[in-house]
Amino acid sequence: MRFSSLTFLFAYLAVTLPLYFIAPLRCRNLVLLAVSLFFYGWGEPVYIIIMILSILIDYTHGMLVEKYRDRDALARWFVAESVIFNLLLLGFFKYWDFLAANLSLLPGVSLPQLGIPLPIGISFFTFQTMSYTIDVYRNDAPVQRNIVAFGAFVTMFPQLIAGPIVKYKTVAAELNCRVHSTEGFSQGALRFTVGLGKKVLLANAIGQLWEAELAAGQGGTLTALGGWMGLLAYGFQIYFDFSGYSDMAIGLGRMFGFRFPENFDYPYLSASVTEFWRRWHMSLTSWFREYLYIPLGGSRRGEGRTVRNILIVWFCTGFWHGASWNFILWGLYFAGWLILEKYVLREALTRTPVWLKHGYTLLVVFAGWGIFAIEDLADLGRYFAACLGKNGLWSAADGYYLRSFGLTFLILILASTPLGKRVWASLPDGARRTLEALLLLLGLIASTAYLVDGSYNPFLYFRF
Repeated sequence: MRFSSLTFLFAYLAVTLPLYFIAPLRCRNLVLLAVSLFFYGWGEPVYIIIMILSILIDYTHGMLVEKYRDRDALARWFVAESVIFNLLLLGFFKYWDFLAANLSLLPGVSLPQLGIPLPIGISFFTFQTMSYTIDVYRNDAPVQRNIVAFGAFVTMFPQLIAGPIVKYKTVAAELNCRVHSTEGFSQGALRFTVGLGKKVLLANAIGQLWEAELAAGQGGTLTALGGWMGLLAYGFQIYFDFSGYSDMAIGLGRMFGFRFPENFDYPYLSASVTEFWRRWHMSLTSWFREYLYIPLGGSRRGEGRTVRNILIVWFCTGFWHGASWNFILWGLYFAGWLILEKYVLREALTRTPVWLKHGYTLLVVFAGWGIFAIEDLADLGRYFAACLGKNGLWSAADGYYLRSFGLTFLILILASTPLGKRVWASLPDGARRTLEALLLLLGLIASTAYLVDGSYNPFLYFRF
């Protein structure tokens, strides 16, 4: 069930919110657990079993880590067990067919591909549950003795299927005692509506251009201008799609009394690739830094190990996104640029004008989106060959697309900056309160009208 669906907006949410708020405070985690399991089971009811198993395993291991804290070797073993279970769960469902297909290319090896549907959001909730036992072991968070509260953390529907990745320690206190207020609810509702508009009105609009250019690439008619327009379109689509979803998740969390971490900070304003990854999908970047990069030694043990650690982290980052070679290539592509910026380009970048650094960053990032989007490596090669002029520089179709999507691109560029946020902050309090109600109404009406009338409503991060 997608947030940007009429079923979610006018059926699921319309029932869930009253159920939650009429329940006594002591029962609200139970209600949240129940409605989240229903939400998760909407598409594949059988996978609720996986979710319940994950809750039981990680809850039990958190208790064992706490019980044997004074016996460090045993506590570490229970942490390792929990991590191994979650990685095996993720590995089996997400990577088995990929590994079987590639290992079967070796002489004498024949492994069956099972074709099991991927449980929605498994990449996100396995990482979240892994953070729990690690945080408990490190004394970064208290053990959760209430299995209902822990289950609510694991299954919490606002961020269950596409993040942001919420570490247990971030919401540990709020699971036991959180504040519900009219102000918090209204702020959450506004944030949700903004995210819905970003997803439905912006991402979906520009996504149709990407689909057209991708089809042209596969048909051999893509020009250099069309190829780069397609990469721009996909880059904007994935940003407004995913950041819009994150806004919706953060807004829903706020409505239920939780404060989830921010996931995006205007990444297309970055002046380096390193800065871009401090601003894009920040919860994932933070997770890998805290639970993989730093334990590997970070940058504290010399240049050789630092390079190794960056390569490992970015190989894992790419592979985390999908069981396909293009995702691995995408991860290593960015690892290469980060290493270059750290050891080769650092001095040059300090002397480069900001506008040029910004242009360089966008070129690297949007080219990277091509690697991310096109799974078939042969299609990927043809697409980039077209971007370099193999099929000509431009065509009449490019002029048509520029006229059709020129205004959309301008809106997307402005919406990728904090201009709107600054204008909003400059308004008097009274004007903001009036406009807030108006924006809620108009945003919901416009998004609903699009959903009723339109059939193009993909969600790019559903598959991860």
